[in-house]
Amino acid sequence: MTETSEALVAELEALGVEYVFGYPGGRVIELLDELPDSDVDVVRPRDEREGSVMAEVYGRLTQSPGVLAGQGPWIGSLGTIGQMEARLSSSPMVVLTEASERGDYSTLAPYQQARGDYGGLNLPKILDGVTKEHWFPRSPTETLRSVQLAFKHATAGRPGPTAVILDGDAVTEEVPEDPIPPVWDADEQVRNWDAAPTDSDVADAAAALGDAERPAVIAGNGVHAAQAYDELEAVAEAYDAVVVTSYLGKSTIPETHDLAGGVIGSFGHEGANRVVSEADALLVVGCRMNPMDTNWQAPSFIRPDEQTIIHADVDTRNAGWVYPADVGLIGDAAESLRALADVAPDGHARSSASEDADDRASDWPRGRAAEARESFSVPACDSDASPVKPQRAVKEIERVVDEDTIVTADSGNNRFWLLNYLQTPGVRTYFGSGGVGGMGWATPAAVSAAITTDKDVVGVAGDGGFAMTMTSVETAVEQGVAPTFVVLNDTSLGMVRQMQDGEGDIAGVEFHDTDFVTVAEGFGAEGRRATTPDELRAALEEGTDADVPTVIDVRIDREEDMAEQLQSSFYAEVGGLHE
Repeated sequence: MTETSEALVAELEALGVEYVFGYPGGRVIELLDELPDSDVDVVRPRDEREGSVMAEVYGRLTQSPGVLAGQGPWIGSLGTIGQMEARLSSSPMVVLTEASERGDYSTLAPYQQARGDYGGLNLPKILDGVTKEHWFPRSPTETLRSVQLAFKHATAGRPGPTAVILDGDAVTEEVPEDPIPPVWDADEQVRNWDAAPTDSDVADAAAALGDAERPAVIAGNGVHAAQAYDELEAVAEAYDAVVVTSYLGKSTIPETHDLAGGVIGSFGHEGANRVVSEADALLVVGCRMNPMDTNWQAPSFIRPDEQTIIHADVDTRNAGWVYPADVGLIGDAAESLRALADVAPDGHARSSASEDADDRASDWPRGRAAEARESFSVPACDSDASPVKPQRAVKEIERVVDEDTIVTADSGNNRFWLLNYLQTPGVRTYFGSGGVGGMGWATPAAVSAAITTDKDVVGVAGDGGFAMTMTSVETAVEQGVAPTFVVLNDTSLGMVRQMQDGEGDIAGVEFHDTDFVTVAEGFGAEGRRATTPDELRAALEEGTDADVPTVIDVRIDREEDMAEQLQSSFYAEVGGLHE
């Protein structure tokens, strides 16, 4: 006979799980007790928050569910950070947790009990508000089936987080040899199928794009989720469309590509926003079109009464959700884009832009895209000033980023400096905290990316976000990986501080000047401080070549105001960011 905990580990092995990001506690200890004898590696971070981010990023990068395990009260509190990001960033994730109850004692003045009974915590209700689906099985058979279903639902349709709350007795009880109902083979139970749009919808979309004079594509996170990079490029070339991206869609196309126009939205590129405004047909692919993406619904940005809108999404509820769509393509982004490329009208593609510079500037799409890409550079990108201009800091980071590098970006000003001035050279080179946008995401995200891929990784955060999860540096040391962590340090919550009408108007925005170099060395990593562009360049080169993690404390010019950078004529014209 086999105990449930042992059978669960066998299920994880059968499903090809590589890592469990977990923190021992409660009845999950029974599960972790079985893992050392399995093919599944355990990554134990310093707390459940960091573990949840690591699991989310694993899912985002691989499109296989990242597994988070830990004790119920802490998975339902600290561990919700990564789950919320997974829900809004469509990252497949499976959470294995427990209710911390002890049999008959669960209804007697409970301690840590999280079943939802009187006097205790209600973990099911917490997870119900965060995950796609959750299960609370009470028998061995139900537990095994619930775990299988958690993996199935995590990748079905729009991916996201699912959870199984393990009941104490069910974890230790023996699994019946011939249970009724039966437990099916893991691969068979978890199998999903990709959806594809109808032929008639594809034909209507192709006709609209083919007839357009100025077609544009807005690529969102759904392109990452489907890894539909080749298909996106094929559609852009087949229909002569400029490709712009949402924030979460950044690096779905190389931003050096001659059809790439940059990132749209309130914190995006003026050139990219103008592309959307000037287009007569918009193909929106895997983008939820949140308020920042749409410049807070600025009337002159997207105009359904004047522009043809084709919305491709894996979930029919999302197509036409924010703006009325003329055509909906419901299915996996790769399937929809592939179908569009296959039926592109023969001879539609325009000739390359003229060699004459004036002709190139007015030509759609390549000339217009080239003009839009000029937003990636401003004079401050070349500044030799000290403290380092954040724009220059980003350009120094760009120097060490190639097609085999992953950049993780935190929340706050650092994210928007990167969004605007880091021109990604390849697909899947940039991922940011943009689902729920929590601070502290980039550092554990970088560790997870380094553990689960063979790529160089650069994690970028402000000093506020880095300090929240800097113990992840120690996890990198323990795991033998060597990401480079760049701290854009202005000794403050820079984005909030810059919202002040006058100095000191908002409480809590200034920080003590922490010595992150000493912190890094205390964790067993390397630490470098950079106060000039040359020092930053040398530190980045040394860090990316090192075989241990490196923390670079970059002292940036705190007077560079991100919001002022975005007060362009476009925003004034459409009433976007600062209205």
